[in-house]
Amino acid sequence: MILQDLRYAVRTLLANPGFTATAILCLSLGIGLNSAIFSVVDGVLLQPFPYPDPDRIVILNSTNQRAGVNRSGLSWLDLRDVRDQTTTLSTLAAFTGRSLTVSDGTSEPERFNGAAVSSSLFSLLGTPPALGRDFTADDDRAGAERVVMLSDEVWQLRYNGDRSIVGRSISINGFPHTVIGVMPPKFMFPETQRLWVTLAPYFESTARDVRALQVFARMKPGVSVEQATTDVSGVVGRLATTYPNQNEGWGAVIRPLRDWMIPEQVELVILAMMGAVTLVLVIACSNVANLLLARASVRHREISIRAALGAGRLRIIRQLLTESAIIGLLSAPLGIVLAKATLALLDRGVPPDSIPYFIHWALDSRSIAYTIAISLLTGLVFGMVPALHATRSNLQDSLKEGARGSTGGRRAWMRNGLVVVEIAMSLVLLIGASLFVRSFLNLQNATVGFDTAPLMTLRFYLPGASYEPAGAKERRVQDIVRRVEGLPGVQAAFASNFVPLGAGGGGGSVIVEGKTVARGEEPGITFIGATPRMRQTLNVALTSGRDITESEETTRTPVALVNQTMAKHLWPTEDAIGRRFRVTGDETPEWFTVVGVVADFRHGQGTNTRPIFPSAYVPYSFAPTLNTGLVVRTAGDPAQLTTAVREQIRLADAALPVFQVRTMEDLRQFSFWQYKLFGWMFSTFGAVALLLAAVGVYGVLSYSVSQRRQEIGVRMALGAGRSDVLRLVIGHGVTLAAIGIGAGVVAALGVTQFIKTLLYNVTASDPLSFALVATFLAVVAIVASYVPARRAMGVDPIIALRND
Repeated sequence: MILQDLRYAVRTLLANPGFTATAILCLSLGIGLNSAIFSVVDGVLLQPFPYPDPDRIVILNSTNQRAGVNRSGLSWLDLRDVRDQTTTLSTLAAFTGRSLTVSDGTSEPERFNGAAVSSSLFSLLGTPPALGRDFTADDDRAGAERVVMLSDEVWQLRYNGDRSIVGRSISINGFPHTVIGVMPPKFMFPETQRLWVTLAPYFESTARDVRALQVFARMKPGVSVEQATTDVSGVVGRLATTYPNQNEGWGAVIRPLRDWMIPEQVELVILAMMGAVTLVLVIACSNVANLLLARASVRHREISIRAALGAGRLRIIRQLLTESAIIGLLSAPLGIVLAKATLALLDRGVPPDSIPYFIHWALDSRSIAYTIAISLLTGLVFGMVPALHATRSNLQDSLKEGARGSTGGRRAWMRNGLVVVEIAMSLVLLIGASLFVRSFLNLQNATVGFDTAPLMTLRFYLPGASYEPAGAKERRVQDIVRRVEGLPGVQAAFASNFVPLGAGGGGGSVIVEGKTVARGEEPGITFIGATPRMRQTLNVALTSGRDITESEETTRTPVALVNQTMAKHLWPTEDAIGRRFRVTGDETPEWFTVVGVVADFRHGQGTNTRPIFPSAYVPYSFAPTLNTGLVVRTAGDPAQLTTAVREQIRLADAALPVFQVRTMEDLRQFSFWQYKLFGWMFSTFGAVALLLAAVGVYGVLSYSVSQRRQEIGVRMALGAGRSDVLRLVIGHGVTLAAIGIGAGVVAALGVTQFIKTLLYNVTASDPLSFALVATFLAVVAIVASYVPARRAMGVDPIIALRND
């Protein structure tokens, strides 16, 4: 009997190719977007992390409520004490990011994003090397032979997958390291790292208050996060009592691995996208349900005859649901094609190395199974109500109606209701898209405090023993800046431990001369070392005082420029010029004298809603770094000087790797790529929803006109003009649109509250977005109503009455 239903359903659908094609196309749009975003949800939120028992892995952070620090790292000494005293954690390990430069004499020096890790980290994660051996405790101690672990990518690309690399010595940051192993393919823990060295040589000698390590731990079997938190908090409390100068006020917090790997904002964005495509699918289902309701009216006599011949109601419902299920399944192949195209566009919208290695999406077997399941489910869902309605009518009345079909009131209000739902959901999606697009445009037009157009940026690394003596880094950096400033077309340049809109710089608390605060409550600042002419390169205004001079740089004079925020924060009622401050925790504290105040400008990665932080800019010699940023101001296109700048750095020292070369404008654009992607995706969802809603309005009104030909003919015979008929039909469409828009506005006011933290400089209830989208949707509804209205105007009253 099932085969009979299938054969009959296929014949019926083939006999109505227009209906079938329209239904499949509508569903394919919804299913395709749904499958694509499900692949993202599955890859990011549903698939477990690629480690054994990931639920037992936790993140350990320091906190200091008095200082406003919610999540900080641990120091090497605190890590060691917690490891020795905990009773709930079986293994502790830590890492910190490092810039690692490989130079082996076979090719150009190459800088990689790497990490210094505890010897126990990979075993804690349950991920052994694919080749060679893991780090050992003997490797992870001061004075041990330097060793390095390669990623599979570095091994393949730089060493052509040569297995004899294990045991070979290569230069890392100018020092010989023995390669002990190669990690498995695609492993780049914690996010996009490609080389790993041991931690102890970098941090074993650091002070207890240098909290720079991100700590992971594996809980013992049966231990909960709450129990581990209580245990570690007790250890940290004892450390605060034992070492009050460094640890007073500091506590600890333990979080599940997922909280660190998948931030709350990322989860919110993905769930918002899944909610959006679900709305698109519901709109598509509403459209197809409307088509089936209209078709059921045409088939009413057929269904009644089958019932008269003995077919039970359940038998007829099963036949109709079989047709719906086939439509759903036939939509799956096209949906898969659309999903692949959507994921390809999504991949193009994500810059390389912008997401961690463990986040991935693909149209794999799980996604295809989901596509097939959702296709079948939607077929049954959108077919159920029309099937129930088609079999509910009185048999005798249906046969009396003959072939004219039925315009039953219940079907009419249901068709109208589905259109209202489509319009309401489309408005929700379009408002969401508008908010994201406006956030992107606000970021695009926001000022960062300086003109990015004439600037280029890059980084270079100063590896090796030759840069360990005091003053060696400063001399090389000054030499490079002089060389670059001598190039034709270069107006100014500066080197620093940070790149504006990029990353870098230091931080800490400061003591202000003449002001007393409780220990642990000292104000925090960003501490940046830069060569002279930083202000001239960025063209940032000097609001008072003077610049740092060349002689103050070379003689290491403790002077500083401060930004307006720091001046107002530390000296709100005084002139900041001549005031002094020092950084807490310095072994040889130096008092810096403020010689100038500069206008605020953005430091971090992109313009955002966070306020500008108090910042001090001191001579580079007070904060020299191996990883140094260079900013160059040019008279023309900054990209044209890339080769010349690289050459000057190579002439200064051919062993220096140059990386992250980009214009400042590219860096600015990169800083908010997520908003551009969100705007594009939600605009796509909204456009598809709008198209489906317009088709829904058109379909309902077209069907209504075809069923009301007699009524329209009577009206025209009684003197109604063509304009009256036009107003009648368009009025019907406008009424549906008005109800849908009203419901959509109410729904959007609630839904957009969930994404308000993702917006920039626009509120979740932004009146302009709501008004523009509502107006646009009303215009689309009027346009969609116009074609059926024009058809109604062409009704000949004589023919309409004769056909009756």
